[in-house]
Amino acid sequence: MPIVAQSTETTDWVSRFADEVIEESERRAPGKPVVVASGLSPSGPIHLGNLREVMTPHLVADEIRRRGFQVRHLISWDDYDRYRKVPNGVEGVDESWAEHIGKPLTSVPAPKGSEHPNWAEHFKAAMVESLGRLGVEFDGISQTEQYTTGVYREQILHAMKHRGDIDAVLAQYRTRKKDPAQQLKQQQKPVDEAELEAAEGSGAADEDDGSSAAGGYFPYKPYCGNCGKDFTTVTSYDDASTEMAYACTTCGFTETVLLSEFDRGKLVWKVDWPMRWAYEGVIFEPSGVDHSSPGSSFQVGGQIVEIFGGKQPIGPMYAFVGISGMAKMSSSKGGVPTPADALRIMEPQILRWLYARRKPNQSFKVAFDQEIQRLYDEWDRLEAKVEDGSALPGDIAAHTRAASTAAGDLPGTPRPLPYRTLASVADITGGHQDQALRILSDLDPAHPLSSLDEARPRYDKAEAWINTHVPADQRTIVRDEPDADLLGSLDDTSRESLRLLLDGLDDHWSLDGLTHLVYGVPKVQAGFSADATPKELPPEIKTAQRQFFALLYQLLVSKDTGPRLPTLLLAVGADRVRRLLGAA
Repeated sequence: MPIVAQSTETTDWVSRFADEVIEESERRAPGKPVVVASGLSPSGPIHLGNLREVMTPHLVADEIRRRGFQVRHLISWDDYDRYRKVPNGVEGVDESWAEHIGKPLTSVPAPKGSEHPNWAEHFKAAMVESLGRLGVEFDGISQTEQYTTGVYREQILHAMKHRGDIDAVLAQYRTRKKDPAQQLKQQQKPVDEAELEAAEGSGAADEDDGSSAAGGYFPYKPYCGNCGKDFTTVTSYDDASTEMAYACTTCGFTETVLLSEFDRGKLVWKVDWPMRWAYEGVIFEPSGVDHSSPGSSFQVGGQIVEIFGGKQPIGPMYAFVGISGMAKMSSSKGGVPTPADALRIMEPQILRWLYARRKPNQSFKVAFDQEIQRLYDEWDRLEAKVEDGSALPGDIAAHTRAASTAAGDLPGTPRPLPYRTLASVADITGGHQDQALRILSDLDPAHPLSSLDEARPRYDKAEAWINTHVPADQRTIVRDEPDADLLGSLDDTSRESLRLLLDGLDDHWSLDGLTHLVYGVPKVQAGFSADATPKELPPEIKTAQRQFFALLYQLLVSKDTGPRLPTLLLAVGADRVRRLLGAA
């Protein structure tokens, strides 16, 4: 694939951010690798909305790598976050998991039947596997490991020493903080459910900022030494000795420790995030709407990071990702599609393309319904334009980022047949691969498939979509016997249309040939050439074609509609078509 050049007037959002990030990195840390970052909390299924947190910096990092720079894409696994609530719809999980609320995610048992040691590792593993298939190169950082091994000890002590400065920053926003969801509700216009859920936040943005009515402000939250939960309050702290006392409001446990030796706790979120920016030297990290509103984590962090001697990253806000027919995804509601779900029905290139072709602040939807067929049609048209040189520069850039990374091309399908055709074949054949190969070979008899592997993995994706996302009442079932009643009731015009079709089968037995034949029959019956173009035909021909198609569907599958007729005819086979259409 071609290397995407540095930004010009016609290049895409990725190149423009890459320009900005490279310039900023050279200013802050000349000669060192460029650092971009993402943060993911494995508190439940990591869904396609969370994937934007990774894909946005990945695409920028990959563009920078293409230009020959060294880049580190950090993914902070926020596995030391508290377990907030039991997510809905997770297999192997019931309400008994509520007893673990308040513990670190790595201290919560994995769902029943999981091969992983804890809750965080269970949900992290699925995402890691998907990122590998998507070609995302990253350095993973476990926040449990960072905190419990003392990596952040100096940063914690520094935060406690400067707690007054941190408190002063946070105080600017506490008194004027308004509920963003309530603000939306008060607007004089209808509020979309997706907007409302976005305003309500993801959870991390709403966490306690460390304020304490009893003993003053402390930006550190210990996990209780008795129950293991974070329902704790720091009651005193001595800067000189680092002696800290805390009490658990759940089990009543109290403890006095030396914070310089204590590793069972973490900085509160609004301090933890900017601390990491400074510690890792992050140049670029996007954030969602819930982290970007006035008084939220990203804005406050821009001031707190200076207390740690760092600078705020370049941080565009990204919009949420939806699903066709669904509101904004929320992992707490259960049943939200994950990257693994999407990759079962679409190739990695297509999923990458969805994130690459839209600016971060533009929302989009991932299709799990019939729209996926149109998505693939659009991708195939783009591929053809890229191949013949007619694609626009921005489209070429998005295609390149989808189909390859700086390390090379992503594996693709050798013979990328139309997705809708593959789906129809998988639907009609019901998993019989020998039948599928026969039909697909007839699509282009001059270049038949030698093996179904030539159409993979796209064929497998289409088959998975048919089997998991198409309702049973929409599946295609070819008749076993002719519809004698319907055949006996046909008028002369309908009988003639069937005769013309059957007479032409042998000479038109290919996808293109049958397409020409089924559209041509009504033209010929009306006295026109089968090759006549729509401009040469009266409007009545379209009506006649629709009626002819409906008749064929009724005789073949007992419905008024179905898969594209040329594909259906190929799938049924010439002999069976003749029998069902009353030829013998």
